[in-house]
Amino acid sequence: MQHHGPGAKAIVWEHNTHIGDARFTDMAAEGMVNVGQLVREAHDGETVLVGFSSFVGKVIAGDEWGAAMERMPVPPARAGSWDAILHEASVEDKLLVFGDQDSKGPLGGLRGHRAIGVVYHPQYERYGNYVPTVLPRRYDALLHIDKTEALHPLHVEVHEEHEVPETYPSGV
Repeated sequence: MQHHGPGAKAIVWEHNTHIGDARFTDMAAEGMVNVGQLVREAHDGETVLVGFSSFVGKVIAGDEWGAAMERMPVPPARAGSWDAILHEASVEDKLLVFGDQDSKGPLGGLRGHRAIGVVYHPQYERYGNYVPTVLPRRYDALLHIDKTEALHPLHVEVHEEHEVPETYPSGV
């Protein structure tokens, strides 16, 4: 951000396990940190962490790191998970914006929140794929899409002798 001058802002797109603050998941007990936690710690009060949730649908992922991307089914969320509770509240898509008081109410409990990333295993829905989460502490907001559709990935040919296009995924 220092290279872009005063008042510069950034959007970082990450999977939930990377962008949601690790201190409010079971990752903290394992000594893990993530991007969301590090950015909140470095820029307290200037950061907004937005998570995603879905009840059912399709996703593009691989069955292991480096595997080819494929369209995979997302089965209905596990009963009692945040994803299922949001579906039970209504089948409408929702944007939840959390405040300080939300962590003291019914949203402040620890429940599973489905983790879908580059690697996903729909067959493990019953026993895996969920991160115990205090939702309004892990995120500042949550976008729940009740039924997702798989995205169509950008396919950009990279020429090493030229600068990569702006739309190409990169790390800073």
